[in-house]
Amino acid sequence: MAERLAARIAPPLLAAVLVLLAWEGLVRALSVPLYLLPPPSVIAATVVDQGDVLLRGTRTTGFAALAGFALSALFGTFGAVVLSASRGLARALYPYTVVLQTVPIVAIAPLLVLWFGPGPRAVTVAAFIVSVFPVIANALTGLRSVDPALRDLFRLYGAGRWRTLATLSMPSALPHVFTGLRVAAGLAVIGAVVGEMVAGYAEDAPGLGILIMTAYKQLRTDLLFASVLGSTALGVALFGVVGLLGDRVLRRWHASAQSDPA
Repeated sequence: MAERLAARIAPPLLAAVLVLLAWEGLVRALSVPLYLLPPPSVIAATVVDQGDVLLRGTRTTGFAALAGFALSALFGTFGAVVLSASRGLARALYPYTVVLQTVPIVAIAPLLVLWFGPGPRAVTVAAFIVSVFPVIANALTGLRSVDPALRDLFRLYGAGRWRTLATLSMPSALPHVFTGLRVAAGLAVIGAVVGEMVAGYAEDAPGLGILIMTAYKQLRTDLLFASVLGSTALGVALFGVVGLLGDRVLRRWHASAQSDPA
């Protein structure tokens, strides 16, 4: 187990070390100004020096991203079940779910501020809007991919629509559902950070989006990189938790959990 884990971690870790060493060397050799591109050592020092601020910002953004992701998981899965119940309903409503994915969140963020007020509620809604489509799309694909022969068998034995959904359709669709949730996990963090840039307001604990904008205006590129690093870590952590949960749920009965590289 430990050897397999080391074999998976070692190559990307080695690549990261080489990139950081090259970055450090080139920036110092070329005397690149700190406001343009700080070396990794300066960014690391900023992470240590501003650790409390970054931690509070990560926590603030994390709560909004997690709330938006939870809404996406709930409403996305429920929406897919509703759309799968009727082809006509899906043709009527599915295009509007695509609109949620194609409209830039920056463009509608001011509307979210007007409707929900500045702060966590608007940021949570932004995270939800950005992340809900992958859940709907993947869950709907899974629900539509159930073996027709199995559907006929359930119908033959008199299973109703809800019983078929609970014991056949949803279990069969779970791999697709978790694929959508993994994608949504990263998008929820992106939506929260972008939402904070427009709608975020927290005097006591500014989120990462506000920290990024503040660092940009002050030409604190080191703090900007540190804030981006925090948002990246947050997205990876949420993705990892969802992936681990999906593996635990699917491991015992579905082959996709055995071959999934994530």
